Amino acid sequence: MTRFPLVSGREVVRALRRDGFVVVRQKGSHIRLEKYLPGETLRLTVPAHREIVPGTLKSILNAARLSVDEFMELL
Repeated sequence: MTRFPLVSGREVVRALRRDGFVVVRQKGSHIRLEKYLPGETLRLTVPAHREIVPGTLKSILNAARLSVDEFMELL
């Protein structure tokens, strides 16, 4: 497993959009995304900060059902 990269919120959103997520709205510095799957919808919030803390990134990737390696390919 690869270490968590230091990325900005905007880079995370860009990578998640490549995976099929859609930006639903933004309120302040938080961006809400959704991905529609058969029978369910994945919803997550990404802070639009300069650097995402590794623990926060881990939580976002778990909610998005992505591994670190899959995420790295999307960057």
